[in-house]
Amino acid sequence: MNMLAPVRSRHQVRLSRRLGSLAGWMLTGACLLVLSVLMVWILEVVFVRGVSALKLSTLTTITQGSGGGLLNAIEGTLVLSAGALLLAVPFGVAAGIYSAEYRFTHWAVAIRFLADVLVGVPSIVVGYFGYVGMVEWLGWNFSVAAGSISLAIISLPYICRTTELALRQVSNELRDAAYSLGADERRVILGVCLPAALPGILTGILLALAVSVGETAPLLYTAGWSSYLWDGHLTHSPIGYLTYAIWTFINEPFAAANALAYAAALLVTGFVLIINILARFVLERRAQH
Repeated sequence: MNMLAPVRSRHQVRLSRRLGSLAGWMLTGACLLVLSVLMVWILEVVFVRGVSALKLSTLTTITQGSGGGLLNAIEGTLVLSAGALLLAVPFGVAAGIYSAEYRFTHWAVAIRFLADVLVGVPSIVVGYFGYVGMVEWLGWNFSVAAGSISLAIISLPYICRTTELALRQVSNELRDAAYSLGADERRVILGVCLPAALPGILTGILLALAVSVGETAPLLYTAGWSSYLWDGHLTHSPIGYLTYAIWTFINEPFAAANALAYAAALLVTGFVLIINILARFVLERRAQH
């Protein structure tokens, strides 16, 4: 009897582990099913209502009151997102390179900590900072510059952290080979490590772009809204954008305004899906090589 006790205990442990594993997989599957159903439901609502509301005139005319088209909002979204990337990519990539290649220095630790903190800052707080600092204090009023800088602040930590992670995945053997050929530190980082990590860096930039396209709160405080096309001025000139059309026109008691909101939601969702597909494509190409 004493010899059978350890065997029974081991059998009970294995049985309990199998039951626990089964319960964990069932819970994971249930959560995945719920998320999938919700995602399909959201996409169905957006696409069904958006496609029925989207017309050629919606893409080719500007907003007129609670109707018209979304040409000004489409242009404004592209201008603001492009401006944010122009500002965020150089600083984010540079910060990521420093954090990866000099990871044990005090500055690298500080950059990593600030990037993690900035990711958790609500976007509306960034918008409030932009309103106080740029719209009021600098006197720029609602403008492209204020909106782009606010989006760049939001995008910056994503680019920084993905750049750092991509550079860390570059093998040390590749670095050692470059050093053995007589390359200095600058050439190793910029000529060897950076090209090898480029797919991962590009993926981070695309994800940051997707985040900036879907933002609303910071732009309400910094970019304002305009029913006209952008006049080319960086300051003292508000601009339209798609998320404002969703946020505003969905609450209007007019069918034309609601149709603009559905069409804008479809365009934003389409932009984000395309960006994510491009990011996955880049990751898959990287995995193949």
